[in-house]
Amino acid sequence: MIIATKIKKVMIKRFFSFLAATFWGTSLNAGVEPMRVLFIGNSYTHMNSMPALFEKMAISKGIKIEVGMSAKSSHTFKMHCNRPEMFEAIRSKKWDYVVLQGFSRELSYEPSYLDTASVPYFNQIVDSIKSNNACTNVLLYMTWGYKDGFADREEVDSYEKMSDAVRNGYKYLSEIYNFPIVPVGDVYREIRKKTDINLYEADNQHPTPFGSYAVASTFYSSIFKTSAKNAFPGKLTPEDAATIQDIAFNVVSKNLSKYKLLNNTMKVSNERTKMGQYFVECESNYPNSTSVHWNFGDGTSSNKTKVKHEYKNPGEYWVILTVDDECGQRIIKRKVKFVAPPPPTPNVQSKPKVTTYPTKKI
Repeated sequence: MIIATKIKKVMIKRFFSFLAATFWGTSLNAGVEPMRVLFIGNSYTHMNSMPALFEKMAISKGIKIEVGMSAKSSHTFKMHCNRPEMFEAIRSKKWDYVVLQGFSRELSYEPSYLDTASVPYFNQIVDSIKSNNACTNVLLYMTWGYKDGFADREEVDSYEKMSDAVRNGYKYLSEIYNFPIVPVGDVYREIRKKTDINLYEADNQHPTPFGSYAVASTFYSSIFKTSAKNAFPGKLTPEDAATIQDIAFNVVSKNLSKYKLLNNTMKVSNERTKMGQYFVECESNYPNSTSVHWNFGDGTSSNKTKVKHEYKNPGEYWVILTVDDECGQRIIKRKVKFVAPPPPTPNVQSKPKVTTYPTKKI
């Protein structure tokens, strides 16, 4: 599938100060400009004000962020394409991320159905997103199976069947467009398996506040590649929030490659070995890049997507990645610091220890 967009060359020069110790990053900058995220979907998105909850969680962790939403109940991708306000929302800002969520049963059908019922309209939305900003990252919001499945269709008449079908539908879109999947449905599955937390409203479909918190936590871990631990708990107790945060992070962290969540990210990790060597390992994950260039800040560089570099001396260095792709030129920076080992203790001769015992009178 070719997305017909006219791509304008731009240059992004943003640092990223919101990253955790994992050192995963994108060309975003929470320190200079806010991250901008737009959610497009239906009631699975707007119930319990989930996008606002995600925003509050990120802000509570020190991330500068702006979150928008264009959601309408029971809407499919085709129905969204008839909403001028959705396209207006897309054009309103240069979004760093746009999240796309289909109708709850829409992605549970076979590819042959999706090719005519969903893909053409999904393509229109993506075309609009990329025309507005070629650098926008599109995320697929994988939803969940109904609590007891959908009885009107035998192929999805249980929770397990429907969950698998929905997952396969989002994987199909991901394969066509090479877009990452945010695996909310998988997080729902793990919460159901490991806890008695109630994720469903009385209709056995829509999310409770617990369910929406699971959604927001999954997006947090998927975008920032770290846990939402100690983030804003919303209406939940800190204990319940922590349980959901942990499960969401575990699911996401184990499936980063599977769900393409490493797309358009870079990784920098550094270590001082026991032998006193200073190493940095760098990895670029920009699937549509035409060139990558690493500058290690010590006069050396590399054009490899994955590289290990040794520094001769301790100190602070800026590792700079320059990527050329359909977005234009991305420049991403990460500071690494190497501390020299303490000098050895001078060789001082020790004095013998003398122990005095009390004298016993006779």
